[in-house]
Amino acid sequence: MWDYTKPRPAKWPEADFIIGNPPFIGARTIRKAFDDGYLEALRGAYPKVPENADFVMYWWEKAALAARAYAPAKGKGCRRFGLITTNSLRQSFNRKVLEAHLTDPKTPLGLIFAIPDHPWVDSGDGAAVRIAMTVAEKGRAEGRLFTVATESKTDDGAEGRDVSLNMERGTIFADLRLGADLVSAAPLKANDKLCCVGFQLTGQGFLISPMQARKFVEMDRGAASILKPWIGGLGIQRHTEPAIAIDACDLSERELKSRFPNIYQYLTDTVLPERRENSRKSVREKWWVYGEARNTFRPALRDINRIIVTSLTASQRVFTFFGADTVADSTTVIFAIESAEHFAIISSRFHTVWALSAGGTLEDRPRYNKTLCFDPFPFPTPSEPLKARLRQLGEDLDAHRKRQQAQHPKLTLTAMYNCLEKLRAGDRIEGKDKETYDQGLIGILRDLHDQIDTAVAEAYGWPATLTDDEILHNLVALNRERVAEEAGGHIRWLRPDYQNPAGQTATALASQTAMDIGPATTTDKTPWPKTMPEQIAAVRAALASMGEATPDQIARQFSRARTTSVQPLLESLAALGYATRTEGGRYLS
Repeated sequence: MWDYTKPRPAKWPEADFIIGNPPFIGARTIRKAFDDGYLEALRGAYPKVPENADFVMYWWEKAALAARAYAPAKGKGCRRFGLITTNSLRQSFNRKVLEAHLTDPKTPLGLIFAIPDHPWVDSGDGAAVRIAMTVAEKGRAEGRLFTVATESKTDDGAEGRDVSLNMERGTIFADLRLGADLVSAAPLKANDKLCCVGFQLTGQGFLISPMQARKFVEMDRGAASILKPWIGGLGIQRHTEPAIAIDACDLSERELKSRFPNIYQYLTDTVLPERRENSRKSVREKWWVYGEARNTFRPALRDINRIIVTSLTASQRVFTFFGADTVADSTTVIFAIESAEHFAIISSRFHTVWALSAGGTLEDRPRYNKTLCFDPFPFPTPSEPLKARLRQLGEDLDAHRKRQQAQHPKLTLTAMYNCLEKLRAGDRIEGKDKETYDQGLIGILRDLHDQIDTAVAEAYGWPATLTDDEILHNLVALNRERVAEEAGGHIRWLRPDYQNPAGQTATALASQTAMDIGPATTTDKTPWPKTMPEQIAAVRAALASMGEATPDQIARQFSRARTTSVQPLLESLAALGYATRTEGGRYLS
């Protein structure tokens, strides 16, 4: 164990340009590549870099600071920097580094060139990875965004790839995309506590065969209560052998040993030896408990009969129902929601377009990041007849897929949705695809999704013919409205019985905005939102509610905000496109 005394960032030489291809080492493998002491020293030297960021992001952080400090007259900083990284740059734990620099209110960076996903083949050993490229400079600026249009192996038989690119111009956001500013979308309280990455077992001994499970039930009375069906990400998309998970996370070691001695001995033989070598103290000491038991999420599962599950990474974003006792592992994302209405909404084009755009990618597979894909997603609030229609469509979708898979055990969801994608593209359905089309009744599957998309569009009050980009812009705008609503006390809980069992104590009327006086039951001032996206949303909502307002009306409206400085208000107005000036010490708009 190395102990680094007074660790500090390495000093780079002054340069006009910084160009690099830093090591491709993920956050989880930094400790393996170096020693434990080095990782702690690294994090201590760069406290602003998130602990779960990849190694390459420390280079991005240093280069960004150098670019933001650019002052040619003083001989400081760099004019531009360009780095090659893995394409995981867009994932939430990495792009937080970009966001901090791109959104800084005083000295922001601008991305002037980016390729979010590009093949990289090593000419020596033929190893293939996916990379991203970024070039940035001080100040806000539009950039060129290149995306891969086609790629194929070279004609000369070499290991490289022939790639053609499409180019667009515009403001490039931290997720390396143009269009709607999804990065600015804020989490909603309405969605709180209902979504979580699956359980991380940290020990293959927790998984047993159905036959072994039956033996334990015969030997240990009541063992069925801790033997639960298991599912992984691949099990959702493809066929895997059925398995049972031992879930003793709610028991103490003493309780497990006294109540289920045979299971206890089995776990000491299969899990304990592996856990003894684990570097995390809690994982070593509580060896019979999952490495990530999701204890704060478990209460959400207690009073429901089923959950929604999707693969953490997958080429096709598919959601499906499972029993609430299912142990979905860390290659999945769990939703503590049993309503078929909400199942239909997240299975719709509106949510999948959002998730594919907001989430990152692992190599070339889209990743569902709950903090970006679910937490900020604004659900519609349909009428009661429309809710009933959505519930029925959700049930029909789930039943159709499960019925066809039961009749054809080798039929996978991946195959069904690949075939559906070809059908929508107008491709010829032949060969293996024709077999999938017939077995999965893909024509009916398409019709169900079309009906769901139409119903969800109606629930939002939007045309069903919106383009993907229009959907994203609408959802970002709706997110801002909901943030403003919630700041005013009106929260559209998805599961009010669980999320707010005591009842909302300060519910504002639906027509109130974040900047209104507040709930009818109190005359307290509404707190001024802390973050810029929330401030902008609050200002927008308030201005919209006032219509053609005079400067005095605006001043009276915003005097209710709890802020000691007018600067946040001015920045919010400027972000909305309003000009601000001073006259005789007074701010006018």
